[in-house]
Amino acid sequence: MIDRLRRAFDSDLGYSFRTSPTAVLAAAIALVCVFCAVFAPWVAPHNPFDLASLDLMNARLPPMWSEGGNPSFVLGTDDQGRDILSALMYGARISLAVGLASVVLSVVLGVALGLLAGFLGGWVDSLLMRVCDVMLSFPAILVALLIAGVGRVLFPEAHESLAFGVLVVSITLTGWVQYARTVRGSTLVERQKEYVQAARVTGVAPLRIMRRHVLPNVMGPVLVLATIQVATAIITEATLSFLGVGAPPTSPSLGTLIRVGNDYLFSGEWWITIFPGVMLVLIALSVNLLGDWLRDALNPRLR
Repeated sequence: MIDRLRRAFDSDLGYSFRTSPTAVLAAAIALVCVFCAVFAPWVAPHNPFDLASLDLMNARLPPMWSEGGNPSFVLGTDDQGRDILSALMYGARISLAVGLASVVLSVVLGVALGLLAGFLGGWVDSLLMRVCDVMLSFPAILVALLIAGVGRVLFPEAHESLAFGVLVVSITLTGWVQYARTVRGSTLVERQKEYVQAARVTGVAPLRIMRRHVLPNVMGPVLVLATIQVATAIITEATLSFLGVGAPPTSPSLGTLIRVGNDYLFSGEWWITIFPGVMLVLIALSVNLLGDWLRDALNPRLR
């Protein structure tokens, strides 16, 4: 294990990472956000969603450095007396989980359909690409909003896990198209190369050729795109939650926290919405910067 880490550290990719201050800073910010989100039950000073521990007398307290602040609530409290800092950790946990799950499903669906379209060609390629064209003709947020809204209407009393499932599916159905088109373009190039032709001549099944030979050679652009799309998925989830069709109110994400604070923004309680917004920006910006670095590191032409 240590040898593998040392080889990775000394590789071209590791050297590119070490010599890029932007990538190092973005990775540090992303790691801190992920750590706080994953270990929120242990590192958060309060449990903001434990109704028994909430006190309305602590509602809308400013940050501790402001006049009237309470040292027990570093970033202040919201309209229900929930600690903003703890709510950020728990909210980021939900946003990251939904974003990562939707990107993983989008990659699986998009790569599979892109491989089929590029390798088989013919009517399969035409049909799948027309489906992609139809999906691209609608704004992604509109499709996600429609699917999430319909799911909430059909299952108004559904359990929270089902509500999160509808949210993940709605983001997935708007995100797979880019992976499918990217993989299709790479597959059209790879299927004409000698190693694929040799595999066909020797009688290797088409499915095995796609899985063992073509797929590993088209995953480079997919990894870069997936890294960047994580931020897009998190922002989409936050947008849906801000509009009221995302995460349930009992388990609010960053978007829900921003929506709650928006009602008090002009009355002076700016911290209720500003801090969740800053947290969302930090996560999205750090992931985007890491994606840009990975794109440059994997493409020698951009160095």
